[in-house]
Amino acid sequence: MSRFLQLHLLTEYPISNPNRDDLGRPKTARIGGELRQRISSQALKRAIRTHDAFATALEGHTGQRTQRMGEQIIEHLMKKAVDEAKAIEAAKAIVPVFGKLEANRKPEAARTAQLAFVSPDERAAAFDLAERFVAGEELPKDKDLARLVLRPADGAVDIAMFGRMLADNADLNRDAAVQVAHAFTVNRVVIEDDFYTAVDDLKQKAEDAGAGFVGEAGFGAGLYYLYVCVNRPLLVENLDGDRALAARGIEAFVRAAAMAVPGGKINSFANHARAKFILAERGDAQPVNLAGAFTVPVRGPDLLAEAVAKLEGEREGFARSYGLRADGEMRLHVGDAEAATIDQLAGFAAEGL
Repeated sequence: MSRFLQLHLLTEYPISNPNRDDLGRPKTARIGGELRQRISSQALKRAIRTHDAFATALEGHTGQRTQRMGEQIIEHLMKKAVDEAKAIEAAKAIVPVFGKLEANRKPEAARTAQLAFVSPDERAAAFDLAERFVAGEELPKDKDLARLVLRPADGAVDIAMFGRMLADNADLNRDAAVQVAHAFTVNRVVIEDDFYTAVDDLKQKAEDAGAGFVGEAGFGAGLYYLYVCVNRPLLVENLDGDRALAARGIEAFVRAAAMAVPGGKINSFANHARAKFILAERGDAQPVNLAGAFTVPVRGPDLLAEAVAKLEGEREGFARSYGLRADGEMRLHVGDAEAATIDQLAGFAAEGL
């Protein structure tokens, strides 16, 4: 089995603000002294795991990141005619395995202070323990209780891919099998401002002619480079040895990575984008992020063609100097009739598992 799958994606976003900073401005980075628009790894991973191409293909095999396991336990028990007070008591006894209870807001909901990434198997185990608790069974404490609920490996593909950290139960952590870089524009950008107004439809002509609301929204546009590295054996390990599920997961991930975009300001800019170029590589050699191809920004006028040429040149340079040749490779290139389709690329990515 080839150990690593590497994906290099080039996706052209129109005028948009898909990922905002704390001031509502597009996220940026300076690369080679030039300003680029940026999309964070976290935003990309959430867009991928919630995209239909991922969620539908892996229905029943994805986790939930939530603070509300207590509310789920309470609701589950009350559907079984358990008294609400007893259901709350059960939730407070079991939820600490997912994280420290939040004390300040709605303590009766037994929410955790942090988000917990919970698999379907773990949710079912928590429900089962809650039922045993209300039936009068004495449950173990602390880490012994956690081991009855939490799994070091199971069928949750997104947890297997993106990992999970449990501060109080490090032996039940899951190392991420998929590394997702921050995406950035290969071209220099200038973040501009859209000054917009909203008009009150019921305002009479005799009143002032001003708008009912005015505001500003930042935007930019460009061709983004995204790098992804998948440790395929680790993915199988995180899925408790289920190679068929790992293959399904990789295929779904490739499709979603090609099509998913963060939802920031998408109603204002309709930035529904898909990758125009994807280079997929399988092999055992040390992975290489090819972001250095774009330290000097692509100037255009044909951003895609120039970016592809720089990407291929960077890759060939590393291969020649270090002998980093892939065991197999495949390309999707919109407009090239000889290039692979997304279905072929997804199949290639999972092949050999």
